[in-house]
Amino acid sequence: MRPRFTRSTLLQKRFNAVIPGGSHTYAKGDDQFPEGMAPYLVRGQGTHVWDVDGNQFVEFGAGLRSVTLGHAYAPVVQAAQHQLQLGANFGRPALLELETAEEFLEFTGAGDMVKFAKNGSDVTSAAIKLARAYTGRDLVAVCQDHPFFSVDDWFMATTPVYAGIPAAVQKLSLGFRYNDLGSLETLLAQHPGQVACAIMEVEKDQPPLPGYLAGVQALCRREGVVLIFDEIITGFRWHNQGAQYCHGIRPDLSTFGKALGNGFSLAALTGKREMMERGGLEHPHERVFLLSTTYGAETHALAAARAVMRVYQQEPVVEHLYALGERLATGFNQAIAHQGLQAHLQVLGRPCCLTYATRDAAGQPSQALRALFLQETMRRGLICPSFITNYSMTNAIIDQTVDRLHEVVQIYRRALDAGVEKYLAGRPLKVVYRRYN
Repeated sequence: MRPRFTRSTLLQKRFNAVIPGGSHTYAKGDDQFPEGMAPYLVRGQGTHVWDVDGNQFVEFGAGLRSVTLGHAYAPVVQAAQHQLQLGANFGRPALLELETAEEFLEFTGAGDMVKFAKNGSDVTSAAIKLARAYTGRDLVAVCQDHPFFSVDDWFMATTPVYAGIPAAVQKLSLGFRYNDLGSLETLLAQHPGQVACAIMEVEKDQPPLPGYLAGVQALCRREGVVLIFDEIITGFRWHNQGAQYCHGIRPDLSTFGKALGNGFSLAALTGKREMMERGGLEHPHERVFLLSTTYGAETHALAAARAVMRVYQQEPVVEHLYALGERLATGFNQAIAHQGLQAHLQVLGRPCCLTYATRDAAGQPSQALRALFLQETMRRGLICPSFITNYSMTNAIIDQTVDRLHEVVQIYRRALDAGVEKYLAGRPLKVVYRRYN
């Protein structure tokens, strides 16, 4: 039986009347889902979520990749609940802040000091400020091939959505390309001694070419540029110590988030002591107002993070994510190959963090076919803007998903041959800027 979205459709106007965009996170917005099929959720458990109409879905969005263990994962929820009974916020640092900081630094091995905040934008922007203070330079080199770093001006100035950002600020951020060392080298040569930092994800849909990351690090060291790795997504998913560990490159500064709290709001900036201490009290340099957030060290979120790290230390979380992803990718690719769609529907990324591309008959990216794919998967009880596995998933759930994907891919084939408008119930997705978080 196909899901119905009667109540969700009725709620849509109310949401948009009081919330700009109808969502507090643009990636969860109406324009990301097929017309008439944008469910409003009421609860989640493990692998599944339920909406206001009572529909049940296997949810592969994973809370924008933050829910790595599963929704309402018991050990994490219990840790947060216990801490809430002891108080959530105080006028002086809680002992829990020290304990979580020490455990985080040991767990990730990514730095000498750490500063917690509530979201990824907080910590990436803090990293940029720290790099500018440390180097005395203004310009920022931003990897153009990676989707999202911050809601703040220094990054949004590099996107098509730059309304409200002064032109002077726009000029301070420059772009370079991933897996193209020459593009970064050229950028630095064009602005000698002016670039404070280079910020990038370690890896996205495409792996780094042999020697690329080492080349970036060597180039940054030679030119006195601070290297920042954004591990908001990859940290705790590629490896307990992040994607930087997988590739053997430790940057100057790193940012972590998402999986750190399994959905609880917590992010972290970490890195070399000589840089991080600029935001502290015990150094001879001009002080950096690094991060100062009322809620940055809420105790229940820290307790959740400690529980998350314990699970990762005691259980094969990352190995399970990879195994499930490999099983899903293999089955999905078999369905694609069976319909001869390899040039039109593609599985991308590491098994622990799969995405997909929808392409038309000419091989060009197609929002209409993406809408069709989402429509048909949702009709079969799947929410999959991407295919992000979590630790609560089982082989049985993956196999059931693959069976449904075989059906979806058949319809995709027909739509490609006969025209997508014959099969798409609503409008194509109209997204001005798909890189946002």
